[in-house]
Amino acid sequence: MNPHILALSINGYPFDWLTPEEAVHYYATGKVAWELGDAEFVFRGGYSNTGVQSIVKVKPIIAISGSEIMAKKLRMTLPLGDNNDLLFKRDRHTCAYCGEQFPRHLLSRDHVVPRSKGGKDVWTNVVTACRAHNQEKSARLVHEYKPLLYVPYTPCRFEHFILSGRNVLADQHDFLASKLPAHSRVAG
Repeated sequence: MNPHILALSINGYPFDWLTPEEAVHYYATGKVAWELGDAEFVFRGGYSNTGVQSIVKVKPIIAISGSEIMAKKLRMTLPLGDNNDLLFKRDRHTCAYCGEQFPRHLLSRDHVVPRSKGGKDVWTNVVTACRAHNQEKSARLVHEYKPLLYVPYTPCRFEHFILSGRNVLADQHDFLASKLPAHSRVAG
């Protein structure tokens, strides 16, 4: 397992997943304002003139102060992505037309307002559909086909980080899930 470190702004908003080695940089430059989590990743460095080895302990959640990169990432719109992974996770691998759950290879991205009719490739215009229903719907509008069983939505920043995280640790999941509105709790 290759864990990632959840990087937060100083006021607790997630802005990136870091490798543990990238997190060491923030510790070494004194930019870690606070940290959370039970786990520790220990990195050992060189030896001082007195023979003492440097050690950096990295927690799974760190808040970073004074980062221009962080500020830029906090302003950006959270991406839908090209490979449908986040969409399928958001919709829990459930077809918006029949309500059945499917394995990834039997799912596709459906545009509520088809792209051929000016629909955008944005969170609020796409749903997960089984391939059969997506092909059957074709370029029709939803009201010309079948009603949606759920409404597409843009995940909040905290849900987006749960969906986009790889190997999310329990501490990280608990932190992010605690910030979700009660109606959108995401399973890990």
